[in-house]
This record gives sequence, C-alpha cells and structure tokens, in this order.
Amino acid sequence: MKVLRRSLLYFRPFWRQTLAGLALMMLTNALSVMRPWPLAILLDQVFGSHSGAKVARGLSDFCATLPAQHLLAWTAASVLALQLTWGLFQFWHTWILVKIGLKSLLVLRTELYSHLQRLSLKFHDARRSGDSTFRVTYDTQSIQTIYNRGFMTVTGSLFSLAMMFLVMWSCSWKLTLVSLIIVPLLMWVIYYFADRIRRESTQVQQEESDVLSRAQEGLTSIRIVQAFGRQHHEIDRFAQECEQSLSANLRLTFTNVASSFAVGLITALGTACLFYLGGQQAMNGEITLGTFVLFTSYLVMLYQPLEQLSYTGWAIAGATAGMQRVFEILDTPDDVPDTPSAVPAPMLKGRISFDGVSFGYDANRPVLNALSVEIEPGSTVAFVGGTGAGKSTLLSLVPRFYDPSSGTVKIDGHDIRSFTKQSLRQHISIVLQDTLLLSTTAHENIAYGKSGASEAEIIAAAKAARAHDFIMQMPHGYHTQVGERGVCLSGGQRQRIGIARAFLKNTPILLLDEPTSALDVETEAEIMEAIDRLMKGRTTLIVTHRLTTIHHVDKIHVLQMGKIYESGSGPELVARNGLYADLWEKMNQPPDDSPQ
Repeated sequence: MKVLRRSLLYFRPFWRQTLAGLALMMLTNALSVMRPWPLAILLDQVFGSHSGAKVARGLSDFCATLPAQHLLAWTAASVLALQLTWGLFQFWHTWILVKIGLKSLLVLRTELYSHLQRLSLKFHDARRSGDSTFRVTYDTQSIQTIYNRGFMTVTGSLFSLAMMFLVMWSCSWKLTLVSLIIVPLLMWVIYYFADRIRRESTQVQQEESDVLSRAQEGLTSIRIVQAFGRQHHEIDRFAQECEQSLSANLRLTFTNVASSFAVGLITALGTACLFYLGGQQAMNGEITLGTFVLFTSYLVMLYQPLEQLSYTGWAIAGATAGMQRVFEILDTPDDVPDTPSAVPAPMLKGRISFDGVSFGYDANRPVLNALSVEIEPGSTVAFVGGTGAGKSTLLSLVPRFYDPSSGTVKIDGHDIRSFTKQSLRQHISIVLQDTLLLSTTAHENIAYGKSGASEAEIIAAAKAARAHDFIMQMPHGYHTQVGERGVCLSGGQRQRIGIARAFLKNTPILLLDEPTSALDVETEAEIMEAIDRLMKGRTTLIVTHRLTTIHHVDKIHVLQMGKIYESGSGPELVARNGLYADLWEKMNQPPDDSPQ
C-alpha cells in the first residue's frame, strides 16, 4: 500500500485533468447502464403483451402511447444514439486518462534518470548499467498500469457496480441477491493470487533486466569477443539468461491463466444460478421476458467490473513490483552529497592539498592511507607507482567522484566539500586513458566541454589539440558522426577530441589519467605535444606508467601501499636509487636480443 500511495503522488500535478476524466468516465458508465433498455422495450412493448410487470412503469406507460411501428423505429434510433454518445465519451475520457498516465511516466522517468546522474560513482561501480537502464525504460512503465489499470479502473468499476446494483435491485431484489452470492468467493480468489503475481512479476522483471544487461555487455564488448573467438561462449551465457527469463515468464503466465480460469468459473457459477432462478420467475409470470433479458444483460455488466477488479488487483500487484524497483533507486542516498552549507566555488587558482587522506572502495581494504601532499598552483605534478598503489583513486577525489573516509582535500585552502559539486567540477578538466565520446558528431563531442560554445571556440580548441586537420578530412567535417563511444575514430583521434574538449573548457585544474598509455610511440609524441600546450598555466595532476612522459615535470610523487614513498624531480629520484630509479631502469632497459 505504501508503494501505491507513493505512486499516486505523481498524479497530483494533473488532478484537474483527472477529475475531468473521471466525470467523463462516469457519464460513459451511466450510458452503459442504458444500453440494454432498447432490447427490453422491444421484447415487452413491440413483440410482447402490454400487460404484466414492465421494464419500468413510467417508461412502459410512455411506450404504450406509441404505435408499434413508431416504437420500433424509436428503439432502433435509440440504439444508434446511445452507441454514438457512449463512444464519444469513451474516446474522450480514454484519451485524457492515457495522456495523464504518459505525462506521469515522463515525470517519473526524468526523476529516476536525474537521480541516477546524481548518484556517486561508487553506486554505479557496484551495479550493472543494464539493470539501471531496465529500471529507467521498463520498470517506470508500471506507473501507467497503476494509474490507468489501477486507480481509474477501480474507480470506474466501483461506480459501475453501484449503478448496476441499484438498477438490478429495482428490477428484482431476489435475483440481485442471487447474483451477489459469488462476490465473497471472488474476493478470496483475488487475494489468493495477488501475492503470487507480485512475487513472480518481481522475478520476471529481474530476469528481464539480467537479459538486457547480458546483451548490452556482450554487444558493447563485441571487439574483444570476436578477437578471442568467444562468440559461442557469449551466446551460451545469453541463452542461459534467456532460459531463466523464460522459466520466470512461464510461471507468471501459468498463475495468470489459472487465476483467469478461477474467475471465469466463479462468474459462470453465478450466471448459472441466475439463469435457473430467473428462468423460473419468467415462466411463472413474476417477471416479463424483457425484464429477464434486461437483468441477464446487467448481470454480465455486473460481473464485468468484478472481473476487472480481479484483473486490476493482479495488474497492480505486478506493477507494484516494478515501482518497488524504481523506488529502490530513488531511495538510494547520494553518498557524496552537497553539504547544506555548500556554496558555488569562486574563481580558483589551483592550489591543491591532500591532508591525511584515507580512502578505500571497501572499508576493510584501504587504498590510500593518511596521505598528505601539497601541490602549488600552476605546477605539474605526476603520480607514479605500481598497479593498485592508489594513483587514479587520488585523482578521483579532486572532483569529488568519491569522498575520503578521513582527511580532507582542499583547493586554495578551502575544503572542497564546502563547494557544490557542479561548481567545483566546472573548474576541473579531465583527460582519461580511454576518452569517452558520445554517439554524435565531432562538433558536439568537443562542445560537451562547454555549454553554449561558439563555432569559432570549438574550432580553436580542435586546432590547439591538433584535431582540426583529421576532422576536416572526415566526410562531413565537424558534423561527421563518430559512432558509439567514438568507434569510427582511432585511439589517437579520440584522445585529441578529449584534449580539445579540455582546451574548450579552459579550467585552472587539469587531471590526466594515463592519457597516452594506449597509444603507439609516434602518436604518443603528437598527443604529448598537445598536452604540453594544454598544461601551461594550469595546475596539472598526471598519472602514468610511462615515465618518459613525466620525467621532467615539476615534481613526481611515487606511491606505494597508498602512501607517498618518495618525491622529487625525475633526475633527483633516479639519483636516489629508490623505487622510482628501479622503475626507470626497467623501462629503459634495452630489449634482450640474445639468441634463444
């Protein structure tokens, strides 16, 4: 119930349209009650005798004043008029209510996607992106089910039931009581199957999410899959996920079919009882044939909303499972939040301080241990060390992708947590080992670094990054599509786009995380030339395994076991014969050409 109440809150902005839709739906249901009357009048007034109990005494007296031919024409015209009016109201209220459901879906999807964008990398590191994608695209659709097949169907069905009951009671209270005998049994069936459907729907959605995640992972890694000839392995893994999804769907389908069978059997039982008792009353003259036919029509109309309520209960149970998965994300707090007192960052100079910083992705396995280091504004500082020493982690703390478990990171003497994350990151540019490009044009990928950048600024940034020439050689120049993740470009070209993006952003702080490690020597030299221009006048933190690219920077810090092991310039560290000297010697050893 908590999930349902929370889901209905998304319809508050549309309460006026909802009231209008409800009013139209009630008019539609009221017209539905009148639709069987022409047939009853036809049987009693045109083909039957004019004596005995009639459909309705006032209407019977009016019909008795009309000639049979006129009455026949009147009933035929009334059938058409009722259908036309009912159809118009049905179309109108359906359009309004579906539109409200879709608008609510838009609100929910946007809110969920926005929340996922705000959550820290720690959250995303622990989840498969396919599962998050499934929740945004598919689980959110449950809001439509809750509204259109839940709230509106329940409201309309209860209104229809009330009207049917009153009309049926006026025709025959005995038959009305007979028709309601099955209601307790029907409610028990609804309750019995609802919990099973909710649990099995949750399992289906989880399995479908796993299928999407597996497909997304296999297709985005298609190059490595084909390179290692692992197509059959990936197909088997995908088929296994599909089989699990199939089993879950079959279980849910069996439950749905069984529940529909039970509901149909119960309503058939009520119909059989009414046919037997109503038929006896008609044969005994207690009711007319028209009244019996009318009552039978209303019985179908009575059982229809009862069946709708049962199916609605199960649909809501399934939708609740989807909404529960949505709210699970929305209820996940941002573990790197803006503090209540956070303010926009002023123009920063770029003095960066790590004061006793400790951090671990797992609380029991620290990556950084009480690390302290001071970086002067405008200087270039490199961090080197073995795999797992904490180099990239250290860089990730500066833009607050993560927060340290203890200690502080400061810029210009201010704890970076005193700034809003968005304003802080506006002062930081990042170039990664594998530049991430969007599936759009080269122009838009460069412009991603600065919203509202002019054409001249984008071209100037591309020229500074030595990307302009190869961009102009592409079929459509700056408006050429680069493919998903920049697949249409070489590694060096992607890096130049990333550097151009950083040039365009023009920030006082620059973070470089293995910017050339995936490149050949010739391309590396060209990229480093562009990076050297980019670093001028900026506080630059660079992480790399290629010591030749950072040997002559202002200062090098060697990390080991999450701490600063030694610091100094490249020549100074080589002279000390420490860890850096060992790394430098191994990197500069001539290849072993001795015969085997």
